[in-house]
Amino acid sequence: METVDGIGGFFFRAKDTSGLAQWYEDTLGILTVPGDYDSPAWRTNAGTTVFAPFAQDTTYFGDMKNQWMINFRVKNLDAMVKQLRGKGIEVEVDPEEYPNGKFAQLFDPEGNPIQLWEPGGKDPG
Repeated sequence: METVDGIGGFFFRAKDTSGLAQWYEDTLGILTVPGDYDSPAWRTNAGTTVFAPFAQDTTYFGDMKNQWMINFRVKNLDAMVKQLRGKGIEVEVDPEEYPNGKFAQLFDPEGNPIQLWEPGGKDPG
């Protein structure tokens, strides 16, 4: 069976598309989509990606209006949290270290949930 190779893009609605794209670049280092085919696009490092539907009534994403949550892998969760808090961004760090790593949660300026994950131990891949 032919299978997909990975995620080629993540597309979602936003009230302020350019402002939100700039927030992701300034805050998390995710380059904005280039305006031409000669400029570089954001590239990710190879690694595990979990694709998991959740029950319709989950509270895991925060507000019930949130239909998705993106999880970004990070090399050093503590350093990323410090950097985000230094910019005045509220970040909730899960105090438990799980067999597959450490996690933190935050929201972008439009209220979309973001989870940060520092893989460790038992990577689900």
